[in-house]
Amino acid sequence: MSNTGKILNIQRFTLHDGPGIRTEIFLKGCPLRCDWCGNPESFKRNIEVGVYHNKCISIDNCGACFDVCPEPSMLIYNDSMLKIIDSQQCTSCLKCVEDCPSEAIKQWGGIMSIDDCMDLILKDKGFYERSGGGVTISGGEPLLQSGFVCELFKACKQVGIHTCLESSFYANWKRIEKVIPYTDLFISDIKIMDRHAHKFHTGVDNRKILRNIKLLVDSGKPLILRIPVIPSINDDFSNIKETADFIETELNGKIIVLQLLSFMRLGEEKYASLGLNYNMNSLSFDRVKFQNRVNEIAKYFNQRGIYCSVGTKNHEST
Repeated sequence: MSNTGKILNIQRFTLHDGPGIRTEIFLKGCPLRCDWCGNPESFKRNIEVGVYHNKCISIDNCGACFDVCPEPSMLIYNDSMLKIIDSQQCTSCLKCVEDCPSEAIKQWGGIMSIDDCMDLILKDKGFYERSGGGVTISGGEPLLQSGFVCELFKACKQVGIHTCLESSFYANWKRIEKVIPYTDLFISDIKIMDRHAHKFHTGVDNRKILRNIKLLVDSGKPLILRIPVIPSINDDFSNIKETADFIETELNGKIIVLQLLSFMRLGEEKYASLGLNYNMNSLSFDRVKFQNRVNEIAKYFNQRGIYCSVGTKNHEST
């Protein structure tokens, strides 16, 4: 049992991750390192601070961060403006976040209890009821905090709120099994079928993911599958065909819908704020031709008898 969770963000009135109007809770921590990820602030489970260099007033005109930091050597400046905070030294005391007058220092994550979350969730219960919506937990990888997910979904079910879990499924099956009784809908994705290419681009082997997806479908729980379509990485015919074969033979086609999510260049500023490299910087492609390619992929899946859509809106139900 876990009554507190490390929360990255909570968004109200979302429409894309589950049916109806939803409250979506994003948890901190993820074992994957997908090259195209737009949320690097979700990687680590601990609370972090990021620096938006262009907002800094400069140490000469302000210096608030330097004054309150218990170990100022961790603050790295460029032309007197704060550029980055050394994460190896930072203890996340958050004093710099509190004192920065220009909001150049951003706190990524915080601790919330089940009661804290439910207080926020219940504010919109009327919207869930009228739209067929509910609560979605995403990440990061929410199954890293499966105890918290389980307890929060239990609380939701006690007041009749629909629950949805979005997960990479890179977790031990016991963690998934724990949340199944309290989860109405699952969302997962198949990034790349070749396990070596999958590990190269995400940092992990995909065999556990595919096995868990099959086990979930065999359990009878409804599943929406997605493919984040990335140009020159997983949009080749071989990978698309192998994905279709897996859905047909291993899952017996038992998914609600396959959704194709076209690559968008997102999160570059967040990578910079954390001192991380954005691996998609060198990617160059024609957006119109790429989108036509995504549409062709959707057509192929539909021709194979696998219901497929481009994007997420208005295609999610249980």
